[in-house]
Amino acid sequence: MGKRRKIAHNAHPPQKPGAGSQKLQNGAQPKQKKQKKPQAQHDGPTIPFAPEEKILLIGDGDLSFAASLVEHHYCADVTATVLEKNLEELVEKYPHVSENIAKIEAEGSRVLYNVDATKMAPFLDKKGKDSTGVMDRIIFNFPHVGGKSTDVNRQVRYNQELLVEFFKRAMPSLAPGGSVIVTLFEGEPYTLWNIRDLARHSGLQVERSFKFQASAYPGYHHARTLGVVKSKSGEVGGGWKGEDRAARSYVFVRKDEEGRPAPRSGKKRSRAPDDESSGDD
Repeated sequence: MGKRRKIAHNAHPPQKPGAGSQKLQNGAQPKQKKQKKPQAQHDGPTIPFAPEEKILLIGDGDLSFAASLVEHHYCADVTATVLEKNLEELVEKYPHVSENIAKIEAEGSRVLYNVDATKMAPFLDKKGKDSTGVMDRIIFNFPHVGGKSTDVNRQVRYNQELLVEFFKRAMPSLAPGGSVIVTLFEGEPYTLWNIRDLARHSGLQVERSFKFQASAYPGYHHARTLGVVKSKSGEVGGGWKGEDRAARSYVFVRKDEEGRPAPRSGKKRSRAPDDESSGDD
């Protein structure tokens, strides 16, 4: 048996000296290349607020977004505003809105009517020169002036004017470290609005932006400025669905301060290219 083992051992031709054989002679194991682990997709939505924060919603349409914040995100202090003068006018535009109002008010939050984003009074802790804004997050989802003009350039200008005036009115209401969050559809004509520049000229800077995912807000439906869409037979629900379109949220903070961080998503994941970006993008 010993001879056979010797023969079998010596049957292999001697290795030529080289880098590989030298390592083996020294007893060192050859290094193995580390395999890169596939990066996980950032599927989790970014939620730019915390339940305990004071949240102001501008132009909330049918109030389904506010209802979702209260009912599913457990936000305890939401002030939802609409442009319509009263409940009657709001119901005429959005027949189902009463259900959302009931959800909002049942949890101690409130709905304010006749609030124009370009003319609204500030939300302050007290009157006087020493007053401070009280809103941690001011959110304006899908601002739009409506069909004021069929001319694209004029329509762009009207919406830019809306945003500039909104930024001016929103800043006094911001609590220290608070942020203004505006969500727009992606692509033209919305990219023509140049929202980053508009905010910069108003004393704000972009902290970050992220992909808006409507699915993160159960019960939320995109409400058009002109009200619900009806089919030729009068049934509600025709036309396109805004929640199915790609959209992006921009987080703005005052130029002279850093924003207070809000929870982003539940788990840490590597960022997908189109999901979240810093203000430098």
